[in-house]
Amino acid sequence: MFDIYYLVMVVPTIILSLIAQFMVKSTFAKYSRIRCSRNVSGREAAALLMQANNITSVSIEPVAGSLTDHYDPSHRVLRLSQPVYGQNSIAAVGVAAHETGHAIQHARSYGPLILRSTLVPAANIGSSLGPWLAMAGLVFSFPILINLGIVLFAGAVLFYVITLPVEFNASARAIALLQSSQVLTPEELRGVKKVLAAAAMTYVASALTALMSFLRLILLSRRRR
Repeated sequence: MFDIYYLVMVVPTIILSLIAQFMVKSTFAKYSRIRCSRNVSGREAAALLMQANNITSVSIEPVAGSLTDHYDPSHRVLRLSQPVYGQNSIAAVGVAAHETGHAIQHARSYGPLILRSTLVPAANIGSSLGPWLAMAGLVFSFPILINLGIVLFAGAVLFYVITLPVEFNASARAIALLQSSQVLTPEELRGVKKVLAAAAMTYVASALTALMSFLRLILLSRRRR
């Protein structure tokens, strides 16, 4: 259902998301072409930082694709993409350090990470079914369906919002670890900060899109009543 709320509230956040995705890809590509002076690969940097934090139960594996890096807390596996795993660029080390930050969060029982993990099932159901149920309720004037869709989607929105402190904290840990371990020079560390700042904007944009979509559903439901 296209309406003024969608045009004013949702479309700008979608545009912001596209800009953020372009920025992270271009920034990552730029610093992927610059080798770090210590010639350390993403895998080696992650292993070094985990060793410095006494984390021995997490394995490091390559994963297909680009910017598909992630930490899997359920299997205790840190998966690094092809441009990161075996590459010794500033971008590779920065991304690997960020994902290592998630592994450290898990080892330290970081509250927001635990909360986000518990929200995964609700987020998956809410993002896939919530908006459709709410819109169907609006089309067929079925208030119960509208309310159910909004409640389900609220779980997905909460997931996106709680992701922000999780990602910001992982980046902060990454920068502090790289600085204290002297894996990178101060100049190289400035490049990492730019890569991680660009990546952070994609999470901000996603959270804003989810939040604006949620508010739109609420406003549409009130207008119908």
